[in-house]
Amino acid sequence: MPNLVEIRDLQFSYGGRTILSGLNMDFPRGKVIAVMGGSGSGKTTILRLIGGQITPQLGHVAVDGQTVHELNTDALYVLRRKMGMLFQHGALFTDLSVFENVAFPLREHSNLPEAMLHDLVLMKLNAVGLRNAAKLKPSEISGGMARRVALARAVALDPQLIMYDEPFAGLDPISMGVTATLIRNLNNALGSTSILVSHDVHETFVIADYVYFLSQGKIVAQGTPKEMLESTDPYVKQFVHAEHDGPVPFHYPGKSLADDMGLHALPGDKL
Repeated sequence: MPNLVEIRDLQFSYGGRTILSGLNMDFPRGKVIAVMGGSGSGKTTILRLIGGQITPQLGHVAVDGQTVHELNTDALYVLRRKMGMLFQHGALFTDLSVFENVAFPLREHSNLPEAMLHDLVLMKLNAVGLRNAAKLKPSEISGGMARRVALARAVALDPQLIMYDEPFAGLDPISMGVTATLIRNLNNALGSTSILVSHDVHETFVIADYVYFLSQGKIVAQGTPKEMLESTDPYVKQFVHAEHDGPVPFHYPGKSLADDMGLHALPGDKL
């Protein structure tokens, strides 16, 4: 099976508001796939559907050949052991040391001898350049370092699937470059599938094999980073080149200001 994750004809709504509609996506094994789009386009919702936190109204999400929303609780937990997750703000345990944050999934999901667990944690921290920070608390390291600790924790169990929710948010340019390189290198080393949700065009395009662009819950464009950079699609051009004018409006859709205020605008008036 070439794809680790497959999404077919997926529809998801919160209440009466449609978030995702008619989604078809493939995430091949060993690849870094980016999911991009403006705020509220449904990117993080896709990660939650893959992880089984929420279930679709229509369609299905399959991970390693299993339809996620059809699994019982025990089977879902087994499947989740094949997944690693890097949350947007790291989500480290503030009262635990760097070492114990990375050790946490190993203690929860394995019965390794303490000596072996110790060596594995140091190896993961060494891979992200923070072995010598093992005894520090999250409050004693920088934001960029905390993101790297969270990355080490996400890959502690050598997952088949690693999901990244805005991994570059709030990082300085150096930390962004370091994090991007780590994501690519760890994916190659583990042979994993990585799903990268991000707004950052430059860093994402450097490491991604394929890109999906979402707008209003639908895929509006897809292709390699090179194809996206050369795309003449109005939405892709606006997003990639950060243009203020284009298909994505500044104002939330609805009534005009004149209608909302009970005013009668004259031709040529700008309200």
